[in-house]
Amino acid sequence: MKSPHSFIIKPVKGRRYDNIKKIGDVDFITSSSKEDHKVSNRFAEVIEVPIGYQGDIKSGDILLVHHNVFKYYNDMRGRERSSHNFWKDDIFFVDFNQFFLYHNGVDWNTTGKYCFIKPSETKDYYLNKFTEEEPLVGTIRYITKRLQNIGLKQGDEIAYTPDSEYEFTVEGEKLYRVNSENICILL
Repeated sequence: MKSPHSFIIKPVKGRRYDNIKKIGDVDFITSSSKEDHKVSNRFAEVIEVPIGYQGDIKSGDILLVHHNVFKYYNDMRGRERSSHNFWKDDIFFVDFNQFFLYHNGVDWNTTGKYCFIKPSETKDYYLNKFTEEEPLVGTIRYITKRLQNIGLKQGDEIAYTPDSEYEFTVEGEKLYRVNSENICILL
């Protein structure tokens, strides 16, 4: 079974939501809301790549997908529905613009125009800041080919434009997904 245009995927751990946290021997549900985008599962295993696909992603790789891929929603009549990506059982279709990183068994890699930035801790200044992170500043954690072609590298400290970041957690690390075009300064 192959799709002409989409990757065929299933949610990692067979769960649409990642809303259970284990503390000791007890599983705690951290959110019971299906609308809470922060607890939707964002990791998918590739079952099959599109027909004629010539890229680096292969069956068995893990994708970091958009938060709406596995979510349920209520239609206008209040009936529970799956996202448009749902096919049957635990099988979904995603297009190239619905995933941002892939793990090939060795490392995470970017797939398109989005890089991932690790936020910088607040620096000491003469004025106190009441935030844990330096606003709009971070270190490149996963870099795109476009940024590499202009001379940036993983680990560079950069600044990005306001409202261009979107939060993800990858392997327990808080990262911001930022369009490469929104990187504005190499610090």
